[in-house]
Amino acid sequence: DALLGSARITADNAAAYERHHRAGEAVIFALWHGELLPPTFRHRRTDIVTLASQSGDGEYITRVLHHWGFHVVRGSSSRGGDTALRELIRLVRGGRSIAITCDGPRGPRRQLKHGVLQIAQLTGAPLVPVGSAASRAWRLRSWDRFVVPRPFSRICVAYGDSERVPRGTRADE
Repeated sequence: DALLGSARITADNAAAYERHHRAGEAVIFALWHGELLPPTFRHRRTDIVTLASQSGDGEYITRVLHHWGFHVVRGSSSRGGDTALRELIRLVRGGRSIAITCDGPRGPRRQLKHGVLQIAQLTGAPLVPVGSAASRAWRLRSWDRFVVPRPFSRICVAYGDSERVPRGTRADE
């Protein structure tokens, strides 16, 4: 809270998801793993569901997410993924918005995994791409080049227009 609390955060095209929220419709926020910190901080205490791996790092992340008011489903492509996928689908069908890192938890960086598309296809919920940038930030030497905004930086969280993924859509489409 202290680190990002000093930043000035703005939103670009927030209407991309707000109209769905006002209509009581769940959305699927799709973001890159390395950029997850600013949008997660911006959406704290908004009752969004997110996914965290069952690893030790995932346990740490889960604690932070709970502190920020998120509901966390545990699982990843390497452990507990099928159960987590079914739970996320159930929650979206029940009206809960979710946030998924499309290239996580282990990459490759910025290469789309299929789970987010499956959830969008099976639930009919709109997919809202999310990106972020900071005027000043540290980049970790991790696979995702994780971005940590510096104190007092300016942060922009940008939302792409929502899209529905029709059933039967192939991954290459």
